[in-house]
Amino acid sequence: MKGSSVITIRLIMTKIRARDLRNHKKDDLIKMLVEQKTELASLRVSKVTGGAVAKLCKIRVVRKTIARILTVINQNYKQELRKFYAGHKYKPIDLRKKQTRAIRRRLTKHEQSLKTKKQQHKERAFPLRKYAVKA
Repeated sequence: MKGSSVITIRLIMTKIRARDLRNHKKDDLIKMLVEQKTELASLRVSKVTGGAVAKLCKIRVVRKTIARILTVINQNYKQELRKFYAGHKYKPIDLRKKQTRAIRRRLTKHEQSLKTKKQQHKERAFPLRKYAVKA
């Protein structure tokens, strides 16, 4: 009997989905976050005072909702930073491509293609000969 009431309570409480949160603006998300945190605080108070089982079960849902809202806020923030640094030469470390150390230390394509003055002079002085053999 005790377990069945917990299941029904879980079905009644609606979960806020991350995909729905992504459509909201930052101000709305912050308001929702504040509301959820105040609700969590009140639920914790009711837990201490010996509240209903339904409220105790709701603590977990509210905590997960807070985590979801924070995740969406942080992802949006990082996305804006990526847009801002898109054309820049230098980027913050956490926005750079995450590759192996060896790849990160490798020369860039431009650096690989550079030639010394001596090499350029040699190539100009002795270009590749073009010829064809008559059959």
